[in-house]
Parts: sequence; C-alpha cells; structure tokens
Amino acid sequence: MAVMIDVKGLRKDYGKLTALGGVSFQISAGEIVGFLGPNGAGKTTTMKILTGFISPSGGSATVAGFDVVSQSLDVRRRIGYLPENAPIYGEMRVIDYLDFVGRVRAMPEAERVRAIERVASECDIQDRLYQTVGTLSKGYRQRVGLAQALLHAPPILILDEPTSGLDPNQILAIRNLIRRIGASRTVILSTHILQEVQATCDRVLILNQGLVVADAPTEQIGTQEAGGTMARVAYAPGTVRLEAKVLKGAIEAIAGVQRVEPQATPEDGVHSFEVLATRDIRGDLFQLAVDRGLKMLELHRESSSLEEVFRRLTLGSTSGQVQEPGQHPSGDQGEKQPKADQN
Repeated sequence: MAVMIDVKGLRKDYGKLTALGGVSFQISAGEIVGFLGPNGAGKTTTMKILTGFISPSGGSATVAGFDVVSQSLDVRRRIGYLPENAPIYGEMRVIDYLDFVGRVRAMPEAERVRAIERVASECDIQDRLYQTVGTLSKGYRQRVGLAQALLHAPPILILDEPTSGLDPNQILAIRNLIRRIGASRTVILSTHILQEVQATCDRVLILNQGLVVADAPTEQIGTQEAGGTMARVAYAPGTVRLEAKVLKGAIEAIAGVQRVEPQATPEDGVHSFEVLATRDIRGDLFQLAVDRGLKMLELHRESSSLEEVFRRLTLGSTSGQVQEPGQHPSGDQGEKQPKADQN
C-alpha cells in the first residue's frame, strides 16, 4: 500500500523547550489511525506541522509525497482538516458557508456546486443546506465541519476531537460517518476518548513527551506496547525449586526481553511474571521450564485494554512535561487529559 504520510525524526523546539524529540511513523493509504497522548505529548504540534501551520526544527515529513516545508501548498491541497473548534460562521446558511470555503480554495463555480452536492450527501446534511449554521445542533455543526474538510476531495483527513461535546447518539452517528468516509481516504483521528479509537480506528499511535511510545493495530495494542509483546507466565516447583529472583534473572537473560515484572506470589512456591519483549517469547518461556525442571501453570500473551496500555505508557508524564503553545495551564484549552470514561 502506498505511504501517504511519512514522518522521519521530526523535531520541534520552542526555545529551550522540546515539543517533539524525534518522532517517526508512516501511515498508508486507507488507514484510519488514532493519535493519542496526554497533555503536551506533541500531538497538536505534529498535526500543525503536517498541515503546514508551523515548520519543524529538524527531521522531515511528507504528505502524499510532498514535503511539508518546501511544498506546503501542495500538502494543503491534499489535506482536509477539522480542528476541535470548527471554523464555522454561525450567521451563514450551510450552503453559503460551503460555497465560501470553495471560493477560498479557488474552486470554479461549477466545481463548487458539484462538490457541495457531493459532501452534503457524504455527510448527510442535504436537508440542512438552507438552514443557518447557528441554529444547528452540535452534531450537525460537526457534520458541516467535516463537509468543509471534504469539499476539495482530499485523500487525507486530519480530525481533532470530532466528537467532543456530543451526546451518545451524535457520537455514534459521527463514528459511522468517519468509518464511511475513511473507507476511501487516509484519516488521522486525534482524540482523548479512548473508546472512540477502539470503535473507529484500524491502528493506534501513542505519543508521550514528544516521542512515539506505541504503534500497533488496534486489535493488537492490548498485547503490544512500545514495539513489544506482553506475556504472562507462571511457574511451580518441579524437580527443583527456584527463588523468584533466580527465575526473574533467567527470564531477563532471554534475547529480546525488555522488562520483567513479578506478580503476587502465593505461599506454595508458584512464581508469576509479566514480561515485555521485542518479540513473542512464549516458546523460550516454555523451554525455560523444561531446562530448569519447573512445572508451567500458565503461559499466554497478556491482553490489556487500550486504557490500561495508555496509562502504563504515559503514567507520571504530566509533571514537568512540555506545554505546547496555546495550551492553557489548567488544561481547559489545547490538549486535554484523557477522558476514557466518556462515550
């Protein structure tokens, strides 16, 4: 599949503060990618660089093959952007607003007419075209925001908190709309509602303190984090009895192991561990039992919820973190804390 977004070692410094410390990732055509991270993680900075609002301090990024710095206008022509607070003029009728957006994009009249008909159908706002924007519900205003982002038929969409403030019925409608739109486009969805990512996205990318700390398909994010695979293993005494620290050291000696966390140990000598490794090491853990004369009581890939993975990777990152420009110290503006309990 063609690579639509290619980010390599992207850096952004604001004086002595570093918002991005060397971010790298690729997004292929047709992917819907959830962009997650706590306040100050670097999500907003990354999106602003990709959309041409600011320039990076180092590294590179291309969108649809065009460099975001030297070919900024070509990039903008291929991106549809919906910020959290959509720039919609409440006093205008929907059709007039969309026509205005088309004029700003220098679209000829005949093309504007066809484009408005197309996005009205895509976003299910045909019966709202002659209604004043300010009289629409927030759900319909979000649809109009999506319509303006789609007007020039961009192959790439960047959506920032598209369901923020919506009721459950509106959230479901926008989710379905994003899935339908994403069937023929590449989509980056930045949100703090973790269920939103699980319900909508094919892949999850988590930033923390200006770095990518996890990148995996949505269905695998519970067993993978930071490029690794989680496993859980429990050993009981067999022909020999080993202390927990000896077993822990033996597991740590397996190639690819990144972290070994002992779990609660009962009095009967059973030792349980959670192991993070760069590869699937279940075969090695089984072989360890054979070689050391132990009984294996449990061995499986550990699956965590997206919320658990998020907390594990970002816990404690809010103190001393870089505050992105435009972010309010209270967290009420700019990027917000994750709202995993909202839906």
